[in-house]
Amino acid sequence: MKLSQILKVTLMAVPLVLASCHSKKKVVETVTKPVVVNTEQTRFLDKVQSNAQTTKFITSKVKFSVELDAQNITLTGNLRMKRDDVIRLQLMAFGFVEAARLEFTKDYVLIMDRINKQYLKASYIEIDFLRNSGLNFNTLQALFWNELFQPNRSQLTAEDMAKFTSTSEDEDVIITFEDTKIDYNWLTNQSDGLIKMANIIYKDRFNGNTQLNWDYRHFTQLEDENNKKFPDDMGVTLTTPKKEIKLGIKLNYIKHETEWETRTTVSNKYREVNVDDILRRFMAL
Repeated sequence: MKLSQILKVTLMAVPLVLASCHSKKKVVETVTKPVVVNTEQTRFLDKVQSNAQTTKFITSKVKFSVELDAQNITLTGNLRMKRDDVIRLQLMAFGFVEAARLEFTKDYVLIMDRINKQYLKASYIEIDFLRNSGLNFNTLQALFWNELFQPNRSQLTAEDMAKFTSTSEDEDVIITFEDTKIDYNWLTNQSDGLIKMANIIYKDRFNGNTQLNWDYRHFTQLEDENNKKFPDDMGVTLTTPKKEIKLGIKLNYIKHETEWETRTTVSNKYREVNVDDILRRFMAL
């Protein structure tokens, strides 16, 4: 497959991720009330929260796969994250050419097409799905770092934690948070409190529901002072009324490198593409 085709399929998935995602099967469909008493629920939520990382930096080699329609693409690259500051994913074509760069900060989303010298830089409120579902940098960070979250909250207070409900399901516990049109669900391991899957459903009776499933398929023990587990194999399923996209994110050689620039400077040789144009272009493919 030509480099331009690889880039086209890979970048096509990104705006679809940001634009919307369709209802498959919800993590919880028949829950009517929590079966865990408040004391037990609080204790378990504390266990889940205790898995939160304290390390400031996560850096890793990454294998990134995209499955869209009949096309399957696998790229290698680098993932660099600084806690509460930035998430950067660099995708390489043929192992040595940087084809795309995705950068998420608290203020903006940056998508760079390195091959065609184009870029998109937009705030979270400029992108419909992110704005409507309350997704922002803090939420995306929680998804990458295997943590609970609530929309538009940078940190969860005791009052925020009291808004979750939980239900036991065999060896698992389902944690739920409902916010107007949006349902958030987490499937967690009862024994250690690790999150096995995060699920977001945005309900729209006119245009159809959208859905995001974020599966944590494997964890590794970090080599730091806390030795906590970190997800190193994740599967993301995005389903829109028109398309279904599957992303695979597999980390290798996780480290805690600190010597790297946390912001990308866009060269004046790049042409800026606005949100409406790039979404219209990719959604039409």
